[in-house]
Amino acid sequence: MPNPKRRHSAARRGNRRAHDRLKQSGLSECPNCHEQKLPHRACPHCGQYKGREVIEVEQE
Repeated sequence: MPNPKRRHSAARRGNRRAHDRLKQSGLSECPNCHEQKLPHRACPHCGQYKGREVIEVEQE
């Protein structure tokens, strides 16, 4: 089995890992309450999806 002759530098290791970061999820704005929500899902703040209420949300 071949083994590496020299160790890779920290810069080379960092360049290889440059694309391993997590990407931020894309958020959209709720047309009813204008809060941020995940696209194609009911709004957790007002409970509406496509202009109708689909889940009941407790009012504070």
